[in-house]
Amino acid sequence: MKITSLLQLYDLLAENERIITDILRQIVTAHLPSYCKEKISYNVPFFYGYKGICIIWPASIPRGGIKEGVLLGFWYGNRLPDVDGYLTHGTNKQIFYKIYTDAEQIDEQAILALLSEAVALDMKWKKGK
Repeated sequence: MKITSLLQLYDLLAENERIITDILRQIVTAHLPSYCKEKISYNVPFFYGYKGICIIWPASIPRGGIKEGVLLGFWYGNRLPDVDGYLTHGTNKQIFYKIYTDAEQIDEQAILALLSEAVALDMKWKKGK
């Protein structure tokens, strides 16, 4: 099945995943610069500027590699300073992530710091064009 809209995605999610996904989307969309865009890619919300920035992957959507909760993954997490060590470095060499199983676990300040780092990295790619 190919998901083409947020409404279609939200209809497929359990309430807990829908709430977490919605909160994460609100944080990301409110703080990305205007040149950045959101699209449904891999059947989940994907945010990009000049290159990929981050992805929000609920466990209900196949091929995300998680069994429960919602993953917030930074596309080039391996290049982010992440001085607080907030992100998990899993088996993927590039995408570093945090998995939330409850909305109360969401640390907006930590996410904003990482988003800022990711946008700064993305801006460097513009200069390289």
